Amino acid sequence: MSPFDVVRENVTARQVAEYYGLKVNRNGMACCPFHDDRTPSMKIDKRYYCFGCLAKGDAVDYVARMFGLRPKAAAEKICADLGLAYDRDRRGSPPRAKPVKTKKTDEQLFKEAEKYVFFVLCDYHDKLLKWKIEYAPKSPDEEFHPYFVEALQEIDHVEYLLDTLLDGDISDRAFLLSNYGRKVQEIEKRLRRINEHTAGSDRECHEGGKRNGKESEWCR
Repeated sequence: MSPFDVVRENVTARQVAEYYGLKVNRNGMACCPFHDDRTPSMKIDKRYYCFGCLAKGDAVDYVARMFGLRPKAAAEKICADLGLAYDRDRRGSPPRAKPVKTKKTDEQLFKEAEKYVFFVLCDYHDKLLKWKIEYAPKSPDEEFHPYFVEALQEIDHVEYLLDTLLDGDISDRAFLLSNYGRKVQEIEKRLRRINEHTAGSDRECHEGGKRNGKESEWCR
């Protein structure tokens, strides 16, 4: 089986793109890496299509365009990087093409950092909006929940950072990445822990409700 067949039968364009660092949201949309894309304009699943620059294709096409390779070399790179086996040539020798290691430019690294910070801050902003409603005190005497307090304190600041990433000039955006990069990484780790804990709690409530024949009040 050729590397083309192996890739097309085992790997989608989205899987390959995410392996090489593309951030894809829940709706299957991503910022296109093939043009200066500030908002997600690429739809990607088995294949990809950009509504901005009209780039399209499958997993092989994506890697070929991303790394400047011919289709065969792109297919062989995917197989090598993802550990997919395929038939060698008739003489039994290994394929000539080797995985290509490309050094990213400073501009590419900057754009990747911008996208990462933007998506993490978007997730954090959504969480703060949810906390502001979900944990709002139900009576004047009720003690403020820490999540509610955090939402009140952070929402405006996070919105300012997002506006800077969207509309700020290059110096403002570079300053933001330099000064908030580490904090954003901590926010992402914390959100992941919160989501994992929430998922675990929901699963326990669901299973416990089944055993008791009714849903626990804590699950409602």
